[in-house]
Amino acid sequence: MCLLLRPLHSRKKKGKPATGAQDRQVWVKALYKISYPVVYNLANETLKKNMPLETGPKYGLNLKSVTYLEAVGRTMAGIAPWLALPDDRTDEGKMRKEMRRMLLKGLKNAVDPKSPDYLNFRTEGQPIVDAAYVAQAFIRAPEALWEPLDKETKARFIEEFKSLRNRSGAYNNWLLFSGLTEGFLLSIGEQYDPARVQFAVNKMKEWYVGDSWYSDGAKFSMDYYNSYVIHTMLVDLLKILSDNKKAPVADYDQALKRMVRYSEYLERSISPEGTYPAYGRSITYRTAAFQALAQTALMEKLPDYVKPAQVRCALTRVIQNMYLGEQNFDKKGWLVLGFNGHQPAIADTYTSTGSLYMATLGFLTLGLPADHEFWKAPAAPWTSLKAWTGQEVVKDYKVEY
Repeated sequence: MCLLLRPLHSRKKKGKPATGAQDRQVWVKALYKISYPVVYNLANETLKKNMPLETGPKYGLNLKSVTYLEAVGRTMAGIAPWLALPDDRTDEGKMRKEMRRMLLKGLKNAVDPKSPDYLNFRTEGQPIVDAAYVAQAFIRAPEALWEPLDKETKARFIEEFKSLRNRSGAYNNWLLFSGLTEGFLLSIGEQYDPARVQFAVNKMKEWYVGDSWYSDGAKFSMDYYNSYVIHTMLVDLLKILSDNKKAPVADYDQALKRMVRYSEYLERSISPEGTYPAYGRSITYRTAAFQALAQTALMEKLPDYVKPAQVRCALTRVIQNMYLGEQNFDKKGWLVLGFNGHQPAIADTYTSTGSLYMATLGFLTLGLPADHEFWKAPAAPWTSLKAWTGQEVVKDYKVEY
């Protein structure tokens, strides 16, 4: 039976809008809650012992060989910008410092063959994906996560990354995983494979279909992979290449413009109530759907009419809807299979517990300090909220880049 609600135009406002500081507390609490079980257990060499192993129907991978690296790589990539902030004496600062300390300890375990939590980079295809998220975390927070590692641990990560070269993956967004890992090696002065890098960049150019959308392979798929993977990894890779004079700066600029345009779609997709469409593959990745928007805001590249405060307010409502309750967590705090609740039937054949930690990618904007405009500006309505309440809205047009 349909619920009858008053139209948005006629709903009365209740109380004062939250401040940016209050919104930030919502984000920090949610990100810490999601990340803590993975980071804490890796630091204490109990990840493989304690992480649940849940899969959906018809799961098709070698679960114990891949799920732990999935959890670690994806969590790292999402929390990296936050951990890159300097220490301070606030409650948040203490949480951040402790999380960074635990992760650095855990990273040593992750590549120590003698550790119970030694992660598998050496077999199966899936580690190609999740090694790239580890590399992306190092790219996003080199001073916080890469430089503090001891010489032996760094050498072990480099060896693990290079070991991926004896395998290939799917002929789609997976090309970027290999490309970005090799790009990271280039960025730290290590020998890298230019063919894997150039092939990834060339194919993504070829698969661009217009108005900020890339086809994920030869055929277009309507899903969130432009945000989960394509825009952010391509921009990060081309930044490394252009900085090292291995690609024209114009290529990076073009990719960035396309991501900025795509971020407009993501912002407009958030409903007045703070929900968004659950369509396409991998919707169990939850807030990773907004990675491209979060990274665009983190880079301070939002379009002029998309104000930082409206993005903050829109994403805060999404985060509240997803993580304020307990529907997406089990009794021990691990994420459960589903979109907004325990819904294992919607999990893909490659989705397990570790896969779900892609959700952290929607929190990249926590890398902006608490005194940044994104967090300090007064609350502002986002596009769909303005549209559904009769306020002025900027027209949307196709853009060619």
